[in-house]
Amino acid sequence: MLSAVVDGVLTLTIERPEARNALNPEILSALSGAMAAAALDPSVRVIVLAGGADFSAGADIDVIAGHNPASYLASPTRRAFDAIRACEKPMIAAVSGYCLGGGCELALACDIIIAADTAVFGQPEINLGIIPGAGGTQLWRERTGSGLQALAAFEGGLIDAFAARRSGLVDAVVRAEYLGAHVRRRARAMAEKAPLATATIKAALRARGRMSLDAALAHEVALMAGLLATEDAKEGTRAFLEKRPPRYGGR
Repeated sequence: MLSAVVDGVLTLTIERPEARNALNPEILSALSGAMAAAALDPSVRVIVLAGGADFSAGADIDVIAGHNPASYLASPTRRAFDAIRACEKPMIAAVSGYCLGGGCELALACDIIIAADTAVFGQPEINLGIIPGAGGTQLWRERTGSGLQALAAFEGGLIDAFAARRSGLVDAVVRAEYLGAHVRRRARAMAEKAPLATATIKAALRARGRMSLDAALAHEVALMAGLLATEDAKEGTRAFLEKRPPRYGGR
């Protein structure tokens, strides 16, 4: 896996093109380690997860075939996906080509999915006699409701980028040759914002899935009140009144 930090944006790129970036224990372990390091690195404001011609065609079938119940539960899969979902920093999935099975679940664990017009999404686990095991039955449904997700899971078929966009599975579709530039522009814009406010927005968005609307609204008020005590909030309002760019320190 390649990693690079530029302008506050950490880009993690899966590199296994000979297998369409299929996920194996080495890739998942590297991803877990990179996420743990990013969580502690104040220079990282936004994380981009990318592939190459393909985002990821899913889990390595040879690895799946070798698992039993106990070995699967102890595998790096859960740690990698837990690390992504626990990350307080915004994450963008830059998706091109195949985004299937575990690869689709990787994208779904991110906050924003930007797809190339070549992208194809699916949860084909049913074709192997198994089910999505890293969020595919839950995270897809959160984005699109039950209809499209149920069809994808039960039938194991593929969905193109435009159908995915219409359903709400992805947030934007761009031409494949512009995907990298588009994602970098959006990631840099996000990285320039106040890091504490950015993390708080993510916490508020994620809370809705665990709370009633009334509880989530009250939680949002509490989060806002807490931010008013931070140096970033004071700097942001002061910079606006002084008509200058803010200089956020994450405090």
